[in-house]
Amino acid sequence: MRLLLDTHAFLWWVDGTHPVGRRAKTAVANPDNEVFLSIASCWEIAIKVSLGKLRLPKAADRFIADQVSLNGFTLLEASLRHVCRVADLPFHHRDPFDRVLIAQSLIEEVPIVSNERVFDAYGVNRIW
Repeated sequence: MRLLLDTHAFLWWVDGTHPVGRRAKTAVANPDNEVFLSIASCWEIAIKVSLGKLRLPKAADRFIADQVSLNGFTLLEASLRHVCRVADLPFHHRDPFDRVLIAQSLIEEVPIVSNERVFDAYGVNRIW
């Protein structure tokens, strides 16, 4: 199975101090699954670091690259198709990064690992 991590799911997974849902934990830990981290999440992390809303143990670029490698995740690029799909999404949720993740989940037909119940309104397959 292929999975897409929401930004908080990635951060909570690598941090290890926040609770990750049982289904999500099982799915991400399964070595048969391919787990993606979107470039949109990387961008969101970088912005939060620059605003002082998130502290990482090292520079954002190094931290993300190290955690992607250590956990066997794959980066998912944000294509023109992904970002333009956002224009067609209803406004159940206004967070621009989450909206790109929702679009990627829909286009790539991959479940999204997230505790955000509002994602369900978009018809994505959400695992938590």
